[in-house]
Amino acid sequence: MADQDAAGQPAWRGTRWLVLIAVAGAGFVGYRTWSEPSRAAVSSAPSPRGPVSVRVATAKRAGDTLDLTQTGTTQAFDTASLYPRATGYIAERLIDIGSRVRKGDLLFRISAPDLDQQLAQAQSQVVQLQAALAQSKAMVDQAEANRHLADVNNKRTTTLAGTGIATAQTADTARAGVLTQSANLSAAQAAVKVAEANIAAQEAQVARLKVLTGFEEIRAPFDGVVTTRNNDIGDAVTADTNTGLPLATLARDDVLRMAVNVPLYAADGVRDGLNARIEVAQIPGKVFPGTVSRSSAALLYASRILVTQVDIPNPTHELQPGLYITVTLSIPRPTPVVSVPNDSLIFDQGGTQVAVVEPAGEGDRFVVRMRRVSILRQGDTGLELRAGLEGGEQVVVGPPASLRDGDPAAPRKEAKAGT
Repeated sequence: MADQDAAGQPAWRGTRWLVLIAVAGAGFVGYRTWSEPSRAAVSSAPSPRGPVSVRVATAKRAGDTLDLTQTGTTQAFDTASLYPRATGYIAERLIDIGSRVRKGDLLFRISAPDLDQQLAQAQSQVVQLQAALAQSKAMVDQAEANRHLADVNNKRTTTLAGTGIATAQTADTARAGVLTQSANLSAAQAAVKVAEANIAAQEAQVARLKVLTGFEEIRAPFDGVVTTRNNDIGDAVTADTNTGLPLATLARDDVLRMAVNVPLYAADGVRDGLNARIEVAQIPGKVFPGTVSRSSAALLYASRILVTQVDIPNPTHELQPGLYITVTLSIPRPTPVVSVPNDSLIFDQGGTQVAVVEPAGEGDRFVVRMRRVSILRQGDTGLELRAGLEGGEQVVVGPPASLRDGDPAAPRKEAKAGT
């Protein structure tokens, strides 16, 4: 007899119900598995898409010049630190700080007794050497006379020896006398050359000392203003010492200069003679003219900048060296540039692009077109593009990630590029 459970029912009936439940679950799972792909296929079918509402801005064609503004400090066009070249003491001081001087004006006079004495002694030695030269020339004249006399005596003795009146020994002695006097003449002439060389050397020494005595007067090398003065009357000074403080410092301020570091993107347009505008915070509302006078002609390797120098005419001395100023260069652009907002760029597999809204046929229908662009630089108010746009296009600002080429668009003009 078959097994029975506690209620008296056969055990196979419980097993049957478990099998039925398992089969029903498998069927439900199969239905879910079959129905999901079907719904996905239905949902992936293309559906009509309405115009995408986008904000647009007008791409603006930049001007033909680029304004580059930098701040810096003015410098004197020339600066000179005046050191003594003569040893002595200051006998006269004619300037002080703030004094305006002209080129060649006397600033200091140094009393140098030792140097003056050396010059007087050297000049006296020149006179002595000139007297020695005169004496040497007189000895040349005497040697020439003695040689002439010896020559005459030699000729007479030779004639007498030929007739037998004078002996042969006398004739030989006369000939030897001619040779001796010729040697004396050569020695006298050499002494003259030595005396002339001594005079030339001594005159060079005199010229050097005269130059040094000329340094007893310190004169202005150019027009300018005295910015420092470190010595007074009676101070001892030593020649050719430039390790301490100078006697005075002179600055030329009728023209000032300032260094401007031009970045790589604007370096091609910098030329000598380019105009500059200078503004000073302490003098509001006034613009001073300037000119690019020179540049390094080569970019610095580490920073890729072009060091440019701007000259600022200052005939009225209204500006001072060391003044903090702002200089603006209007640099010509080598190529046209179009400006767009910073948030209009799209970076994807197509490269660097912007979305442009264009009319699509008649009516108020618009379509999105993707344009590949090349970035020149990021400015303060927008991006400057060197290629890709011509200017005047309606570019999408803040394009959505789903925006594609050819999508219909409903533009809302809310901003302008670069504003």
